[in-house]
Parts: sequence; C-alpha cells; structure tokens
Amino acid sequence: MVKVDGHVHTPFCPHGSTDSFEMYVERAIALDYRAITFTEHAPLPEGFVDTTPDQDSGMDPSRLSEYFDALDILKEKYKDKIIILSGLEVDYIDGFEKETAEILTTYGPRMDDSILSVHFLQHRGKWDCLDFSPDVFGSMVDDYGSVDAVYARYYETVLKSTRADLGVYKPKRIGHITLVKKFQKLFPASQSFSDEVSLILQEMAGRDLELDYNGAGFVKPHCGESYPPPEVIKQARAMGIKIVYGSDAHTADGLDQGRALMK
Repeated sequence: MVKVDGHVHTPFCPHGSTDSFEMYVERAIALDYRAITFTEHAPLPEGFVDTTPDQDSGMDPSRLSEYFDALDILKEKYKDKIIILSGLEVDYIDGFEKETAEILTTYGPRMDDSILSVHFLQHRGKWDCLDFSPDVFGSMVDDYGSVDAVYARYYETVLKSTRADLGVYKPKRIGHITLVKKFQKLFPASQSFSDEVSLILQEMAGRDLELDYNGAGFVKPHCGESYPPPEVIKQARAMGIKIVYGSDAHTADGLDQGRALMK
C-alpha cells in the first residue's frame, strides 16, 4: 500500500515547533512515504478574534506567500524522492463563511490539497477553541450545561462545514471529525452521537468529500483513539468516502503517529 500523509504542519505553525521543512521531508522519506501534504493552519477569517491565550491558532496572513514559495522550492528539491503537495488546514467558523471564502479565493490557486476543520465553537456570543486544553473544555461544559451539549454543537458545526459554500477552492477533505473527543476520558459523553456522525458522513458522500483519518488522537493522553475511530472509518468506506491518513504532526517526530494502530 502506498503511504501518504495528508495532514502535516510546518515551521510556519505559530503554535508548533521550529523543525525545518527538510526535517519533515527527510523523515517522511525514511518512513517510506510516497507523498505528503503540508497543511499549515490558515489565517483565521478577518473579523474573528482568536480566543487562545497567545492568539496563535492560525498563520499571520503576511506570511502566506512566503509559505507557498518555500513549498515550491521544496517540491523541486525533492521531486525525485517524494511528492510534496501545498495546502492549508482551514478553520470553518460558523458565520464567517464569506471571509473564509475570500482567503480561499486569494490563495486557492496555490493549493494542491487542503483540509476543512472545526476547532472553534460559539455559545451565547462566546467563542472557544474546544481542543485547546482540558480547562477550556471544562469551562465549555459549564457554559453549555453538559458534555453532551458541547458534543451536539460540535457535530452540528461539522455538518455545517460540509454544507458551507466557500467557493470553488473549498477544501475537499474534512479534518478530524471527532476532535470533540480529545478529552473524552476526562469528560465522557453519555451517548455515542452515532446518528450525528452518520449524517455528516452522508453529506460527505453526497458531496464527494474526503475524510481525514487522523492519528493524533492516539497520542493525546485523554483521548486514546484516532479521529474518527475505526468503526466510523469502516462506515465511511462502505459509503465510498475516500479515506486519507493524516498524522497531524506538529513536529518531524510526529510523522506516522498512530498509523500502526489503525485498521
């Protein structure tokens, strides 16, 4: 089976490591990957205020051209050893579709591949980055009234992301669709939300969207499973949805994480 990693971060990540592009690429080659997509966090849409302490969830817009230029050089340097694709991980933020589409319209022509993910949720006018920390997730549980209410809002927002009109450069792959389970050992839901996940998959299948099979959850101490777990992957495959492994690596050593545990 040809090894591909469709979700890799970079030294341009404001909350990642300083590992060079070459470190990522050389490790991918050593692990026998034939292709990788660099999907750095896109700038957050204009008018949206990042609620993380360092406001470092997305790239500085002024660095986007530099980012794509660096990838063009990398593609040429390694063209005989590995396929390198240029991409972004784009945040879907409910209510900011127009602003997100503007980013995609500007930089879409430079992207070979991309991911659409949900990290931020809104409740009564307050935005939270749900995967930032257990403390933030716990405060969301308090605000929403229950763990289940947070899960319900998350899956509702992921569903909206699949349906959103973000223009011709809308990402074709939906990122870590069960990210809400990152802290599940601390904050377990009382139900499976399988109906909500099934509806998301139905929308993806109908729109020919791909699914990010994300290994990062395996190395998160309060999660312990992939995003999404194998039973969801099995369901997606049965529906004809293309599955793309993603390490979601934020360091070169993070490449390949979780892959050996996946089915």
